[in-house]
Amino acid sequence: LQTRMQSLQPDPKAQYRGVYEALKKIVLTEGFWRPLRGINVTMLGAGPAHAMYFACYEKMKKSLSDILQHGGNSHLANGIAGSVATLLHDAVMNPAEVVKQRMQMFNSPYKSVLACIRTVQKTEGFSAFYRSYTTQLTMNVPFQAIHFITYEFMQEQINPHREYNPRSHIVSGAVAGAVAAAATTPLDVCKTLLNTQENVALSSVNISGHLSGMVNAFKTVYRLGGVSGYFKGVQARVIYQMPSTAIAWSVYEFFKYFLTKHKLEKRT
Repeated sequence: LQTRMQSLQPDPKAQYRGVYEALKKIVLTEGFWRPLRGINVTMLGAGPAHAMYFACYEKMKKSLSDILQHGGNSHLANGIAGSVATLLHDAVMNPAEVVKQRMQMFNSPYKSVLACIRTVQKTEGFSAFYRSYTTQLTMNVPFQAIHFITYEFMQEQINPHREYNPRSHIVSGAVAGAVAAAATTPLDVCKTLLNTQENVALSSVNISGHLSGMVNAFKTVYRLGGVSGYFKGVQARVIYQMPSTAIAWSVYEFFKYFLTKHKLEKRT
């Protein structure tokens, strides 16, 4: 939904007024499974990407907090650790995101994930999978910095003793995802344009070939949609991120608690 709603010059058949109307229209006209197209490639990359992401975050957070605040909770350490962890995460997830978004566009010519990978590789080269990588980082570094700082701040407020508390992890994760998602929507709109390379939109502002670079994307979005163009799909983005970050944090905190408890039991 987010990819479709961020389209800057959509096909008349793919114009939606809201999230509910978009979902209803896609399911009725294109089938029940259409909104989930390309999800398999995302799931394939998500496992190793998130493993590196949380491992890097935990290690860096602890090391930096020891330096900056003598073992206390440092928001600066949380932000830096989250930003560095993003570099590893996005290196794995960026190609998966390109494939997923291309398959989710209206009238997508790709029949399967492999067909999409082969066609993009053949027609645009390997670099096409990383064309939006710097933009992804430009978006995700502030997103993750805001996300981790907000999560740790929320934990300080509702779970100050840092015990394993599923409800506090879910609430903190959801709030952190919503705040970070809303704040970085303009960057996400630019990323979607770079990933999908909408021909109709680009040709309407006399851009031939492939659009590249964050600055060019920002200028093009403004020319096509003005200031409001930067916030296209903000509702869908927040709705998507809230359960996503809530689930990620609750699963992470559960395994952290389970493994720590198991380790202590083994010692005793």
